[in-house]
Amino acid sequence: MAAPGSAVTYGADNNVSENDDDILSPDDLSEVLAAGTKESHDRAENSPFVKDFLRGRIKRELFKLGTVGLYYVYSAIEEEIEKNKDHPMFAPLYFPAELSRQDALAIDLEYLYGEDWESKISCSAATQPYVDRIHEVGSKDPALLVAHAWTRYMGDLSGGQILKKVAQRALKLPSTGEGSKFYHFEGIHNPTAFKRLYRSRMNELEVDAEIKQRLIDEANLAFKFNMAVFSELQEIGKDIKEEVQDIGFPAHGEMGGDISKCPYYAAQMAMSGNTNYACQYAKMLLQQSTVQMMLATWVAAIAGLAAWYFM
Repeated sequence: MAAPGSAVTYGADNNVSENDDDILSPDDLSEVLAAGTKESHDRAENSPFVKDFLRGRIKRELFKLGTVGLYYVYSAIEEEIEKNKDHPMFAPLYFPAELSRQDALAIDLEYLYGEDWESKISCSAATQPYVDRIHEVGSKDPALLVAHAWTRYMGDLSGGQILKKVAQRALKLPSTGEGSKFYHFEGIHNPTAFKRLYRSRMNELEVDAEIKQRLIDEANLAFKFNMAVFSELQEIGKDIKEEVQDIGFPAHGEMGGDISKCPYYAAQMAMSGNTNYACQYAKMLLQQSTVQMMLATWVAAIAGLAAWYFM
């Protein structure tokens, strides 16, 4: 198994493969965080902004502003991760070559705003408290960086892959990746296997009940910050008139609790090894007209959907 931070690729010759089975306990940190943030996840995914995005109803200006917000958030996260890479709570989760997003976001911003993009952007009123909290955690309580890294990166590797395709189609972004580099992890060739590795590293951390609760609280706070950003973007969008296509996916709050129709929960069950849910997931995807057209090129990416994205 590769050491933290090394450039790893997950293929046939790696120690970690997509067929490896996890033996998880409800007390494992990854499971505790998932259970402890479920309500926050539901609220975030069913916010008007995210529901519109999932449907493909995303305005180009809002996409640009959202990318700006992500740039400031990831700049903060990765600055603090680098400062605390040797901290015992974070060292096992240090994978800069695989996960770092700041450079990719800078490339996207240059495409979206032009070569002088840095002079055209600023941190929004809703994004600034999120950035401030990340810096506060990094300087005063680095153990809580685990919650911020888990919330962002695991979502990027999961639901973010859906949003990439929705954005490319709705905004007519180039299929070669310009404007959506953020969603492409060049150092990770098997997202499912990498997420399993990351989850296993989390579960090996020495944390007691008190630290687990603090991590849950911090992850829920991260969701809260993200929902504030969503609300800000939704409000800005009211004054932007722009034609968009309705080519996305419904949020699971609109699906009447039917697990077979929800990308997040169906994928979560499929990853658990339950073949019935895996079949349900495949059937759910095939019912989408957009997926029918794009299935040949991106079904492999969808297989990793186990978390929400836009946080």
